[in-house]
Amino acid sequence: MMGLRTLLLISLFAALEPMLAAGSHRGRSMPGSPVNISREDRGLRRAVLAAAQFFNNQSNDAFLFKPSAVLGAQRQIIKGIRYFVDLEISRTVCRKRDDNNSNLSSCDLQPAGRLQQTIQCHTEVWVISWQNATRTQVFHCRA
Repeated sequence: MMGLRTLLLISLFAALEPMLAAGSHRGRSMPGSPVNISREDRGLRRAVLAAAQFFNNQSNDAFLFKPSAVLGAQRQIIKGIRYFVDLEISRTVCRKRDDNNSNLSSCDLQPAGRLQQTIQCHTEVWVISWQNATRTQVFHCRA
């Protein structure tokens, strides 16, 4: 009888091993792992604007770009919140040299034509609220 119990126990562990190895926890993610979030998440909006500001500071374009679509987003809680975002940014009609362009929401997108441009990007933004810090760690784009 003891041999049958041992065999059943070994079979149970063998069946559970793939789920444990994959980090599954009753269908939920493990603490510290990235989770999908809504495009309406307030923190995500701040992270996306910080990423757009980072892009505009690095770009040599004469016009400012602003986020035009969030394609997907995840959040990871680690010593702050890290956002992983796939987004589209588009050229606006606001020129960089103009001093009154600090608020991207007042900048309209370029109308259809030769100046219109939209770029798909992936960014990772780390928000550490208790330090009042936002750091764009990764920003890769493809036209």
